[in-house]
Amino acid sequence: MLATEGRKVWMDGRLVDFDDARVHVLNHSLHYGVALFEGIRAYETTQGAAIFRLSEHVARLITSARVYHMTIPYSAEEIARAVVDTQAANGIVPSYIRPLVYRSEPALGVKTLKGKVSLAIAAIPAKKYLGAGSEDGVRAKISPFRKPHSDAVPSFAKSAGNYINSYLAGIDAMNDGYEEAILLDVNGYIAEGTGENVFLVRRGRLYTPGLESDILLGVTRDAVIRIAGDLGYPVVEKLISVNELLTADEAFFTGTYAEIAPIKEVGHYTIGSRAPGPVTSQIMEAFRRTVRGEESKYLDWLTPVPVGARAAARARK
Repeated sequence: MLATEGRKVWMDGRLVDFDDARVHVLNHSLHYGVALFEGIRAYETTQGAAIFRLSEHVARLITSARVYHMTIPYSAEEIARAVVDTQAANGIVPSYIRPLVYRSEPALGVKTLKGKVSLAIAAIPAKKYLGAGSEDGVRAKISPFRKPHSDAVPSFAKSAGNYINSYLAGIDAMNDGYEEAILLDVNGYIAEGTGENVFLVRRGRLYTPGLESDILLGVTRDAVIRIAGDLGYPVVEKLISVNELLTADEAFFTGTYAEIAPIKEVGHYTIGSRAPGPVTSQIMEAFRRTVRGEESKYLDWLTPVPVGARAAARARK
């Protein structure tokens, strides 16, 4: 999936044309994967464009940077405003917004802390991450690649280097004809997809791996836990075996780009009836209403993009 449809990129305080958003080939982050990023979504709501759970994404970005000894030269409020400006300048809805923290100057050597810490933010049209039919269910396989233990690579930091593991698992699944991979943790329990968290449903109760399985604490995962609870479905965070997943009544992925994607098969095993189950369907509909601004109890999850923001963003170029 090429990212070639953006218009403007925010780079260290100014908006530049998409094709002019460049960095040096010898920057430290490119060579060693020491970069932090977020994936954020903007949706069309009843009141215009709005960004979903912006403050939570910004907070996680700052935490990730702290873990990797990278001080972002902007406050949380400045980063949030820059995301709004980027969304406004691109005028794309629905969009996928990518903030990236990286060392932008030439600097080689694994242990170096040299090189300016920069922030770039791009926005591109949001498409179906797991394929056009992902809302009807995706086919996944258990990956031969395990999720690294957090003692090796901190799972709660959304770092670029972590996704080498996801890349290997995802390409393996794709080459075998699946839409997604499910990685196990070092002890053989379910961890997550290549870019999503995993939920399963059994007898009206939801189960999802917790931090002990070295997962990323997803922002959409957190939203689904809240929505499911409000719908009357308890959510239990626990170690989940492969057998528990294969015999689940329902299962689904959650992620910012993937949103909520039912899992209809895992390897040669059918999950439920191969169609979105009743619990998954109810959560999916509640989530759709939430991001469109149709659920009053979750309106504080949406940051409006003011109509006049585009002109203001251009004025700050």
